[in-house]
Amino acid sequence: MKTSRVLPKPAKYTTINRREFVSRSGLLFGASLLSLPRAVSAIARPDTSPSPSVFNNWDEVRRLFTLDPQLIHMAGFYLAAHPAPVREAIDRHRRGFDANAIEYHHDNAMKLELAAIEAAARYLGVDTAGIAMTDSTTMGLGLIYNAIDLQPGQEVLTTTHDHYATWRSLELQAERSGATIRQVSLYERGEDATAEKMIDSLINAITPRTRLIAVTWVHSGTGVKVPVAGISRAVKQVNRNRDEDNQILLSVDGVHGIGVEQESLQDLGCDIFIAGTHKWMFGPRGTGLVYATPRARKLLQPTIPPFPPVVFSDLSDEEVENRMTWGMQMSPGGFHSFEHRWAVTEAFAMHEKLGKSAVTSRIHMLNRQIKEGMSSMPHITMHTPMSDDVSAGMACFEVDGMSPAEVVHRLRERSIVASTTPYAVTYARLSAAIYNTEQEIDQIMSAVHELG
Repeated sequence: MKTSRVLPKPAKYTTINRREFVSRSGLLFGASLLSLPRAVSAIARPDTSPSPSVFNNWDEVRRLFTLDPQLIHMAGFYLAAHPAPVREAIDRHRRGFDANAIEYHHDNAMKLELAAIEAAARYLGVDTAGIAMTDSTTMGLGLIYNAIDLQPGQEVLTTTHDHYATWRSLELQAERSGATIRQVSLYERGEDATAEKMIDSLINAITPRTRLIAVTWVHSGTGVKVPVAGISRAVKQVNRNRDEDNQILLSVDGVHGIGVEQESLQDLGCDIFIAGTHKWMFGPRGTGLVYATPRARKLLQPTIPPFPPVVFSDLSDEEVENRMTWGMQMSPGGFHSFEHRWAVTEAFAMHEKLGKSAVTSRIHMLNRQIKEGMSSMPHITMHTPMSDDVSAGMACFEVDGMSPAEVVHRLRERSIVASTTPYAVTYARLSAAIYNTEQEIDQIMSAVHELG
């Protein structure tokens, strides 16, 4: 058996301080350029105005968003509206770049990139070294499944319920490595899904060749929440009888769980976690992350050169090497929409102020109200389980005699923004977020009732 490949020591980076870089760029107009102009310095300073440790009520939370008040927004998970703290941070960074882009980047890249990583690590309950910054869930899936060290004859086990981006990323890996992919169904009908059945279906499908299990925490096609922690415990039992070089890794697409569920990654117990932060986290559009445990990092090699902020600091080569964590090496380099990436810190901070348990309770309460309301309507077929144990922030359903697209159209005529599931088998979908209200749910139930 081939031994696990260990991540090599990072190559040395030539450190260039700001004076040298500006000089080499032909942009050194004098020593005064090495200090930020007073106006730009004011822009660069983080917001230190006092803020409450918690928001007083959910109406106050609603006012953080500039949502169209003429509509009831029930598809916010698709692409988040930016709340006030995020909007203000994006604008602050944008003004800094617009005033003096090169110096704003050089003076802030390291500290603001690290601040975003630290905020994510604190929220997820993990070490900062294992966090890589991405632009989306799809980018994260591509990074991880392209990077993982699989051998011919080894197997990836995934499910029939996962997203196209997972399937295609795994297919591309299999074409290169010679590994195989198998899909297993965790349930026949979403509304009948149970944690026990899903765990059994997945674990019973494991073979001696299985090296990686790739699942999605919350299925956007049915609203089913997969019992990741239970699967993790079961996989650990399987791994007890395996050599270290053949142990199974559990990878999770967590985009519809992060910002909804209160479990930390330690609670979930997965080896790899991939998610965009521009959905339920209300992070800036075009932001995401990957986390891998130390065990998983040994099998994940960078594929895109990083552009670490430390190369623009005055650190020595040795200091740069010490700071070049696995996560920094995995983060794709190049120029990004930095005003968005760095403002993700405020999204995590907002959720911390709200409190994970409060957010989870609120989202589950509102979506339970939807499910309970529709379950009593004879013309409605629900496809999302009623139990909070196996559902999260979505309710997928059908209306007798009406296509999902028509349902969405009819609701929109009543100023309700819903969506359809983007799969071969499609349903109508409602999804309540922390800015929705009980009164809005009552209005929606009346509108759905009138569709019969």
